[in-house]
Amino acid sequence: MRLSIRHTTHYRFAEPVAHGLQRLRLTPKATQGQQILDWKMSFEGARPELEYDDHNFNRCTLVSVLPGTQEVVVDCEGLVETNDQAGVIGWHSGHLPLWAFLAQTRQTRPGPKIRALASSVRRSDGDTLAMLHALSAAIHAEVKYATGATHVQTTGEEAVAAGLGVCQDHAHIFIGAARLLEVPTRYVSGYLMMNDRIDQEATHAWAEAHVEGLGWVGFDISNGISPDTRYVRVATGRDYAEAAPVTGITRGIGGEELHVALAVEQQTVEQ
Repeated sequence: MRLSIRHTTHYRFAEPVAHGLQRLRLTPKATQGQQILDWKMSFEGARPELEYDDHNFNRCTLVSVLPGTQEVVVDCEGLVETNDQAGVIGWHSGHLPLWAFLAQTRQTRPGPKIRALASSVRRSDGDTLAMLHALSAAIHAEVKYATGATHVQTTGEEAVAAGLGVCQDHAHIFIGAARLLEVPTRYVSGYLMMNDRIDQEATHAWAEAHVEGLGWVGFDISNGISPDTRYVRVATGRDYAEAAPVTGITRGIGGEELHVALAVEQQTVEQ
C-alpha cells in the first residue's frame, strides 16, 4: 500500500524564545515491510543543525529555535510504501543488544496490577506468540481506550489502576508485562491510516516483542491486531521517552500552545 502523509506540528509561545533546541524523530524508518519513497521536512521559526541515527536507529533531526521567535512550525510530508508481513518485522538491528529491552523503565515498571496481568497469561508450553496475543487481549479488555484520562508522563501501572488510557499507555502496559515474562519488548511510534477518515487525531503507538524464530513482532493493543499495511513505523525505543516525536528545551517563554495536524491517506498507484 502506498500511503501519503502530511504531519504539521505548530508551537505558539507566549513570549519570544531566547534559546530553544529540539530533537525530532519524525522520519520514518527504512526497514522491513516499508520503503520510504519520498520524505521532506520544512521549518518556520527554526533551522536544522544536525541529522544522525540514535542508538535505536531512529533518524533524528536536531533543530534550533530562532531567537526572538514566537511561533515554530515543523512540516513533514512524504510517501511510504508498505507491505503486509502480519506484523513481523524480523531480525534485530540497532546498537542496543536484545537484553537491553528486558530492562524496565519508569513508564513500564510493573506494580501489582501489571504483575497480575502477566501472571494471568503465563504459559508453560513455551508458546510465546500465543502468550503475547493473550496479553494484548487482556490489556485491551482491562484498560478502556479514553482520551484525556492520562498524559505523556503516565506510567503503565497508573493506567491499569485507572482502567483508562490511550495507545501510549496500552503499549507501556504490554511492555512492562512482557518483560516480566522475559520477552524483550520495545515501544513504537508512528502513523496509522484509519479506514473511515483522512485527518487523524494524533500519531499512533504500539509495541513490538522479540519472538524466537520470528524476530520482532508488532502488537497494536489499542486495536487488538498486529500492524498491517496501514501502519508506518517512525521510531522505536525502550519506552515513549526514547521514541517521542519531539523532545527539547526552550528558554525565555511564559507558556506554549501546541497544535498538531495529521493526514494519512492511501494513494492510488498509476499503472
